[in-house]
Amino acid sequence: MRLKIIAFCLFTVPAYAQCPPSADITARLDQLVSEARAAQTEMAGREVSDKMWQLWLVAPDEPAQELLDTGMRARTSYDYLAATDAFSKLIDYCPDYAEGYNQRAFIQFLRQDYEAALVDLDAALARSSKHVGAQSGRALTLMNLGRIDEARVQLREALENNPWLSERALLNKGAPLAPRGQDI
Repeated sequence: MRLKIIAFCLFTVPAYAQCPPSADITARLDQLVSEARAAQTEMAGREVSDKMWQLWLVAPDEPAQELLDTGMRARTSYDYLAATDAFSKLIDYCPDYAEGYNQRAFIQFLRQDYEAALVDLDAALARSSKHVGAQSGRALTLMNLGRIDEARVQLREALENNPWLSERALLNKGAPLAPRGQDI
């Protein structure tokens, strides 16, 4: 009986607790966007990208961090059902934390549920408009939905915030999001 009570407390805390506000990372993210734009090499650009991810992957509190980490571990082991469950619980607990939506969108993208991914990516961007991961994920999702013009616009927006994204190759001549040329 005692174990049931402990388990109940551990697994229902997020349902009854209130998630604190996410840390305001706006100034630091703006600084990193400037650093990404100024980076002279791919390696320097990648280092800045890693720093951006380090910001986004800090949840508002310990229970939220545990849900985020649990979902990411499940994703790494291809347990998409458990990952979706963890990220959904994170969103329920911390509805203002953009990364919960972004991570759930990634699972939906991997499962090729692009419409659901797009809804979560829009939610992530509504909470963190310069979330380059969500921006590039949204571009890839739109591309997979066949919405090429929108995908191109979204990817360009992401590249304004971080020109070193690997997805930039999708804009190269002959690539899926390459600007349309004029036939002669």
